[in-house]
Amino acid sequence: MNPSICPGPDVLLARLARGLDVSPPPEHPPSEAYLHDLAVRAGLRDHDVFLVAGLPLPEAALDLEGTAGGWVPSLVQHALALAPADRQSLLIRARTAAGQPRPARTLERPPAAPGPPGFGSLLVHMLALRNLSPSAVAETMCLVSGVCKAASTIRMVRDGVKELDAELLGGFAAVLGVPAAVPAALTGVSGPVRSAGPSPEVADVATLIWEVRHLTEQEVRELGDWAEELSSG
Repeated sequence: MNPSICPGPDVLLARLARGLDVSPPPEHPPSEAYLHDLAVRAGLRDHDVFLVAGLPLPEAALDLEGTAGGWVPSLVQHALALAPADRQSLLIRARTAAGQPRPARTLERPPAAPGPPGFGSLLVHMLALRNLSPSAVAETMCLVSGVCKAASTIRMVRDGVKELDAELLGGFAAVLGVPAAVPAALTGVSGPVRSAGPSPEVADVATLIWEVRHLTEQEVRELGDWAEELSSG
C-alpha cells in the first residue's frame, strides 16, 4: 500500500470499516444509517464520514463564523485546566448556547474540500467543519497532543505538499478526539507507537470543539472567559 496515493471514497470507506472490524457497506451509496453506525464506532461525527464517503454535506454544516474559530484555542487551553466536573459544566453551557437560534449570516466556507484530493485535505476538511482554520488547528493540536507545528505546515499537509507521518497523525487524532488507529486505517500511515484513545480531558475538549462550531465569536469568547474564571476560582 502506498499511503501517499489517496484512493476513491469507496475504498476509503472500506478501509475505515475494515479498521473497525465492520463489514463494508452493502450498497453504494451507503445508507445514512450505515454511515452513522460507522461514525459512532470510530468516534467521528456523521459529517466526517460523509466526507470519507464523498457525499455532499447539508448546508447547515457550513454555517460557520470564521472569526469565531480563532478563539477556540484559547477556549481549549482553559478547558484543559479544568477539573472533570467543571469541564462537564462547560460542555453543558456550550450545548445550551449552541441550542439557541443562530443569527443570519453568509456561509464562510464553500462546500468544496479546502485543498486538492488527498489524505491531508480530508483531515483538514474534517477540522474545517469544526470551524478550525490551519492556524487554529496548529494551536489546538499543540495544546491537546504536544505535536506543535506551524500553521504553514498544516497548510502544506492540506495541499498535499507535506505527507502525513506518525507524529502528525497522532496530532490530528487528538484534535478529532479519536484513537490514532482511526486516521491510520484511512490513510495507511502507521500511527504513533502509543496509539491508545484520547485521555478523558482531550476527549472532552474534542467534544467541546464540535459543540461550539456554529457559535459566534462573542459566544466563544464568553465561554473562554467563563472557563478561565472556573480554572482560576
